[in-house]
Amino acid sequence: MRLTIAALLMLCLFGRAGSIFSQEPAIGEKIAEAYGVSGFGEIEELKFTFNVRKGETEVSRSWIWLPKEDRITFLGDGKTDKAITYDRKDLSAPGSESLKEIDAHFINDQYWLLFPFHLVWDDAAKVEMHSENVKFPISGRMGRMVSVIYPPVGGYTPGDRYDLFLDDNDMVAEWIYRRGGSEIPTVTATWQDNRRMGPIVMSLNHESADNSFRAWFTGVELKLSSGERIKLEE
Repeated sequence: MRLTIAALLMLCLFGRAGSIFSQEPAIGEKIAEAYGVSGFGEIEELKFTFNVRKGETEVSRSWIWLPKEDRITFLGDGKTDKAITYDRKDLSAPGSESLKEIDAHFINDQYWLLFPFHLVWDDAAKVEMHSENVKFPISGRMGRMVSVIYPPVGGYTPGDRYDLFLDDNDMVAEWIYRRGGSEIPTVTATWQDNRRMGPIVMSLNHESADNSFRAWFTGVELKLSSGERIKLEE
């Protein structure tokens, strides 16, 4: 998973599209807008809990993010209830190694929640539309696939690739995450339970076909620049 808002000024050219892909920068914008990226600037604060189950292991992590300041508060993971607040611009300072470990978790969790926005936030990402319809990995239906490819250097896991399988509304129905660009999928999961909260839409539930993996969000709250607070109805 990659760095986010604070890394948006880093530009990188990465390879050339293969013959089965057509370069279509606009598709990334369409996907991001389907989730309301143009309204994200209204958000002053985002609070959420990321839950993930892999086999018999289940983990939860809770966060508060102030996107305009890029300030993070880690509220705990069930093992510790001690809140830790940091500014992402300070991660390069000496002695910040422990914060980097926390931040790597935040980037992972936030990507699961807001990945469509990163198609326009992450300048280093290369967005490629497959030239023909493909078979979706879970539902088996046919449709469009977009691949998002990150450069082989930089970020917590360089070279990541995400294959997004789109519905007719330019929203993600399923995805394959390939850590480091691996040919073998790292995670294949659904994107479902779409909820509109204020100006944005988020997909709050992701499951594998065999039920061995699930990632989902609870306790989602927004504070808007208007002062309005919006809380997810669960």
